[in-house]
Order: sequence, then structure tokens, then C-alpha cells
Amino acid sequence: MTASTQPDRSAPRPRRSDATRTAILAAARERFAADGYERATIRAVAADARIDPSMVMRYFGSKEGLFAAAVTLDLRLPDLTRVPREGVGRALVGHFLGLWEGNEELRAVLRVGVTNEAGAERMQGIFREQLLPVARQVCPDPEQAPARAALCAAQLLGLALTRYVLRLPPARTLTREELVAWLGPTVQRYLTAPHP
Repeated sequence: MTASTQPDRSAPRPRRSDATRTAILAAARERFAADGYERATIRAVAADARIDPSMVMRYFGSKEGLFAAAVTLDLRLPDLTRVPREGVGRALVGHFLGLWEGNEELRAVLRVGVTNEAGAERMQGIFREQLLPVARQVCPDPEQAPARAALCAAQLLGLALTRYVLRLPPARTLTREELVAWLGPTVQRYLTAPHP
């Protein structure tokens, strides 16, 4: 074998375990989105990934561990320091509406977050790591940022629950523009108004 025909041993080859883990996570995301946390099973995820259920347990330990690994979400929240101060509420509501539209993973997280401790912990982590820093960018008093961020979350998650999970007809028929017009000023007040 000449030097030009020898295989390149320095380039890492994809490991079979990486492919298996990726297949499990992809199947889990789809299954949790379709069935919700409670109805999704390890067996169903394994069948979707075309592997034995014991492999799912080997990689993730439990259904809760699988869910936590499958729903690492980046909300891609905007840098509100670049938005005019009077427009941060509308910008945040518009951003969340854009995320929720057609995003089954976010809907699954919401479903699980209201019914399961592992899901609630995942939602708390998203709040702490992603939403709270955004509130700190514009909040007039840093000590109030957690409470203000929680009020914003209540509005945004309440909208998501009624529009995308419960699918209440009045919540579903409002246009994006109407939702931004209604909720934007409320979120704005939570973020930037003086303490009542």
C-alpha cells in the first residue's frame, strides 16, 4: 500500500454510539411533541429509533433523563439593549410568537412543564438561564428583575398554553398583530414601569 492509498487514520470516524444517541434524541423529540410527556414511552421512542428499549435506558437512565436531554432549548432571545426602550415589550411578544408558531418541541416542553416535575425543572432552567438575563437588560432595578421576568413569563406562557396547547378558539383567532398590540404594552409595563 502506498502512502497515497492508505486510509487517513488521523481523521476521527463517527462513533456508532454517537449515531445511536442522535437517533434516540430525534425520536424522543418527535414522540414527546406528538404524545406529550405522560403518554410517550421508552418503548415507543426505541421503536421510532429502531433500537432496543434497553439502549434508551443505557444512554439516558430514565424517561425523565431522556426528556431533559431531548429538550435543550435555545429561545434565541433578542438583545433588548438594541431595541428602543419603549418597544421592548412588543419585541419580546413578537419574538415569542415567532418561536411558538409551528414549534412542536416548545409545545412539548410546555405540556410536560405543567404536569411533571422534570418538565417543570426544565422550564425553570430556561427561565433562569435565558429569560431572566434578558429582563436584567432593561429592568430599572436589578433587584426586581426576577419578579418582573416571572410576570413576563406568566403572560407569555399563558398565551402559549391557551393558543397552542389548549387551542382555545378565541386565543387562536387573534392575529399576530393583535396579540402584539394587546400583550406588548403589558409586558412592557412589567419590564420597565416604576415599581407600583
